[in-house]
Amino acid sequence: QRQDAAEGEEEQVMATNVFFNQFEYAPEQNLMNDLIVEMIQIHGVDFVYIPRDINNKDEIYNADDISSFTDTYPIEMYVLDYQGFQGDGNILSKFGVEIRDQIRFAVARSRFEEEVTASDEAINRPREGDLIYYPLNKKLFEIKFVNDKPTHYPMGVLQVYELTTELYEYSEEQFDTGYEEIDN
Repeated sequence: QRQDAAEGEEEQVMATNVFFNQFEYAPEQNLMNDLIVEMIQIHGVDFVYIPRDINNKDEIYNADDISSFTDTYPIEMYVLDYQGFQGDGNILSKFGVEIRDQIRFAVARSRFEEEVTASDEAINRPREGDLIYYPLNKKLFEIKFVNDKPTHYPMGVLQVYELTTELYEYSEEQFDTGYEEIDN
């Protein structure tokens, strides 16, 4: 034992193996990323990411009444809610029937950076308010929440963004994406 232990201070011994660095070793992180990207490309679906263009931001209310959607980025994502839509479902309110279907997607961080951030540096991660076009059911979903700070980072790095989306409610925004089924 060390001299400090003899003086009343105990030395902390870690239970994990000191010869393996699980959270800062780049080759392991790259391997994990490659496996996640491959899994999403095998089991995922091709989506279209549509960023919101802010045209006339109201600084008081922090809102934009005249948003537009012009750019599109095809990218693969994994549907996390494979059993169907989640959320509150259909709600009958004093304003009529509100559809509150939610669905969650996972997109690989590295693929998002390759496809979207490489084309537009201002978009460094998926943003709340942007849209996702789901071609299988031909519907638009608005991103309501992006989980980019999970409680667990496999290998010490964020590998995927988890997107919580809701069925999009159109409210006079301008669409000129080049996809006829989206623009209509």
